[in-house]
Amino acid sequence: MTPYGGAGSGAVLPGPRDGTAEGGDAATPYASLHVVRAGALTTVQDEGRPGFAHLGVGRAGALDAPSARLANRLAGNPAGAALLETTATGCAVRPDRAVRVVVGGAPCRVTVDGRPVAWGAPVRVPGGAVLDVGHAEHGLRGYVAFAGGVAVPPVLGSRAADLLSGLGPAPLADGDVLPLGRPVRGGAPVGDAVPWAGAPGVLVLPLHLGPRHTWFTPAALRTLTTALYRVGPQSNRIGLRTEGPPLARGRAGELPSEGMVLGAVQVPPDGRPVVFLNDHPTTGGYPVVGVVAAPALAAAAQAVPGTPVRFVRAPG
Repeated sequence: MTPYGGAGSGAVLPGPRDGTAEGGDAATPYASLHVVRAGALTTVQDEGRPGFAHLGVGRAGALDAPSARLANRLAGNPAGAALLETTATGCAVRPDRAVRVVVGGAPCRVTVDGRPVAWGAPVRVPGGAVLDVGHAEHGLRGYVAFAGGVAVPPVLGSRAADLLSGLGPAPLADGDVLPLGRPVRGGAPVGDAVPWAGAPGVLVLPLHLGPRHTWFTPAALRTLTTALYRVGPQSNRIGLRTEGPPLARGRAGELPSEGMVLGAVQVPPDGRPVVFLNDHPTTGGYPVVGVVAAPALAAAAQAVPGTPVRFVRAPG
């Protein structure tokens, strides 16, 4: 077993911005979570570490932030408590003491020691029982919130894993052991029937043109906002890659590296737009034809490869 006693490289601060629910000291956890099946890609995420781009550190954090916040609320946690983000195939874990758990995000089959339990609502998992989060039936990313939060040590104020920089805890592996924080007293919600957003049938991304849209021909800009693209299979937490008609440049040459923001739509040499997601690089040299506002990116987190994508001009 590999205990999570440290977290990546970089300065470790005394605690995360939101605070772990009562206690949350990773050195003396309230409970331990044993990873039985890590799944295709399961990471620890919270609301990320914004504000460090000038140091070359990206935001990271849950890609589908509304689902992560809702799962935490139903588990009785602060909105920014650390939880697990699964990808496509789910995961299976075994707590060493009873804990309240909520599985949300992409709908899936959830079992405790093989018995079906509720998805999208609080569930009590006894100590020693195996919680199995199944394959996503619709969408791509699931969120598993534990009362008290996942209490791995914070890095730069966040417990989020950043796959590009390597900051934060590594993706889960079979046999890992994670600490859980102490649940908040009286933190359990009164009701548990809430709506969850579904996976998009068509991913519509409102686009603000610029700052480098003048590097492309007028025909290319019309193509961008009228053609049908699809989510490419190489998409990941760094960026959503698209398949579709390439965008022709109106000028030659290359840009010096410049700052990149969340939602930037960068166009590499093949001409097919890439939408930067939470683990994106903080600088880049390919022209950015436009920027998608952050609230529209939650749906991108649930868009499986092949999902149709339309870029539309944002108002204003």
